[in-house]
Amino acid sequence: MQYQIESFKVKKRGKQVIVYVIILLLVLLVSISLGIVVARKGNEEKTMGKLIETKANAKKVKKEERQEQSKRNNEKQGDGTQGNLENKKQFVKNVDQIYNGEKGKRVFLTFDDGPSEAVTPHILDTLKKYNVKATFFVLGNRVKLNPELIRREYREGHYIANHSYSHEYSKIYKSSNAVLKEYNKTEEQIKRALGNENYSSNLFRFPGGSTGGEYDKVKEKAKKELEAKNIAYLDWNALTSDAAGADTKEKIMKNLEETVLYNNVVLLMHDAPDKILTYETLEDVIKYLQKKGYTFENMYDLIS
Repeated sequence: MQYQIESFKVKKRGKQVIVYVIILLLVLLVSISLGIVVARKGNEEKTMGKLIETKANAKKVKKEERQEQSKRNNEKQGDGTQGNLENKKQFVKNVDQIYNGEKGKRVFLTFDDGPSEAVTPHILDTLKKYNVKATFFVLGNRVKLNPELIRREYREGHYIANHSYSHEYSKIYKSSNAVLKEYNKTEEQIKRALGNENYSSNLFRFPGGSTGGEYDKVKEKAKKELEAKNIAYLDWNALTSDAAGADTKEKIMKNLEETVLYNNVVLLMHDAPDKILTYETLEDVIKYLQKKGYTFENMYDLIS
């Protein structure tokens, strides 16, 4: 009987030991699991912290790059008239000789009739993606409506040039004096948008081009008056016909391929509100020109 009691006690103690061991194992497993969770969470927080820090640094770098670009623009613009009179005259000469460059193959992307909320931001996004700087020949009435887009164009290193205020031929070409009035009115809107009273583009693009048509005589007189004031004017020698009937990407690219024939190219495109196809095709345009060996420049490259 005594043996049975002792045997029962031993068995009971054995079971208790097993229970204690199981409890210890469970506690150990829970501790390990918690340790893993805490460590993983710590690593995740550390990784997240690094990501946040990386994004913050990237934003800081981009901000510094934008500030540096604006600084370079301001340095090149000088007092808004490309510096002193001699530099201003040299700029006009450089624009006039733009097709005679001997530095290899270069292309100037130019966009007329903007800015517009529907198209210009998409064009700017694409240009930014490929690090391409363009020249925007803006309309004064659209600058008045979209000053923030002018500021973005300038901030991102694009050249802001003048394409008249109204783009209404009968109004612009009423006289050579009317051409200058439209030019000056647009310059005022650009200054106001940029918050820089000294800014002056010193570059005009005649709506419809600087020669030909029923207003040819007025244009010829206006050109002489612009030259007398050391204001350059510029047409183009290649185009996509995005404002002249090209209503598919294929047609735009065909026109591009047929007109990009020289080492020095000034390419005409548009960023008016209805030119959605222009930004949809812009990547293909840029890739085509890159494949052909062209480097991209804008009017800042012509400032001494």
